[in-house]
Amino acid sequence: MTHDAPAGDTAPEILRYTAFSTDPQGGNPAGVVLDATGLDDAAQLAVAAGLGYSETAFLTAPPEGLGEPGRAFTIRYFSPLAEVAFCGHATVATAVALAERTGPGDFVFATQAGPVPVTVARHGDALQATLTSVEPHIDPVAPADLDEALAALDWPAADLDPALPPRIAYAGARHLVLGAATRDRLAALDYDFDRLAALMRRLDLTTLQLVWRESDTVFHVRAPFPVGGVVEDPATGAAAAAFGAYTRALGLVTAPATLTLHQGHDLGRPGLLTVELRAGDPRSHVSGTATAIPATDA
Repeated sequence: MTHDAPAGDTAPEILRYTAFSTDPQGGNPAGVVLDATGLDDAAQLAVAAGLGYSETAFLTAPPEGLGEPGRAFTIRYFSPLAEVAFCGHATVATAVALAERTGPGDFVFATQAGPVPVTVARHGDALQATLTSVEPHIDPVAPADLDEALAALDWPAADLDPALPPRIAYAGARHLVLGAATRDRLAALDYDFDRLAALMRRLDLTTLQLVWRESDTVFHVRAPFPVGGVVEDPATGAAAAAFGAYTRALGLVTAPATLTLHQGHDLGRPGLLTVELRAGDPRSHVSGTATAIPATDA
């Protein structure tokens, strides 16, 4: 499971996994470099651009005192265009890749957003990773910024769900949450790539989290990612963590609660994410499987 890498003294091994699915054709593909020692920023960006996935994760030695040897790492994430502070699906993919090599259990990753613990456990034939987000917060959206986002999406304001008010949610990265009034509105996604990317860069957003609520705890979501050079993320763990915090902050659910998020169906890459909200713990706990992508499918 390797991929062509930039020329250099030693080409890194580049693994390919899909997160939030046991099917290599589902979920969100991620690149994983388990040893990025010696790769500078430009080399990491080149690897990510060569793969073309929404993110690739790169591991190096951890800060001193972070955790046990072989179980703690510094992790960085690059999209094809830029570095990202935190990426959930690449974290899940990386943790499962490590667990396949060193066994299930606890890992911890030093991200730009802060330490992110991950527990990998076997469920039947699959390995499932549960990441614990950094402490989240929710911010309002300026009316002019909301208007610009809707214009870029070509969504009339009347197509928003008033029960899901627009907010910017953070749990390691910033995401604008917009609730769609109908499943059809969510399915009909055809936006102005450059216009939305410009707004997202100005607001320091990683993705938009577009949401339709099927029931009290079941949601369908989509995540445009033009700032990373990708039209849409098929499954987005960072946005799921932020959305979990959003539901709690707005009183849509009461902890303890578990949310089920369906993502990627409109792209033909279905994925399943669960978000656990625990009483007395403001963080989100995002779970999902991951599986290696065979070289023949890459």
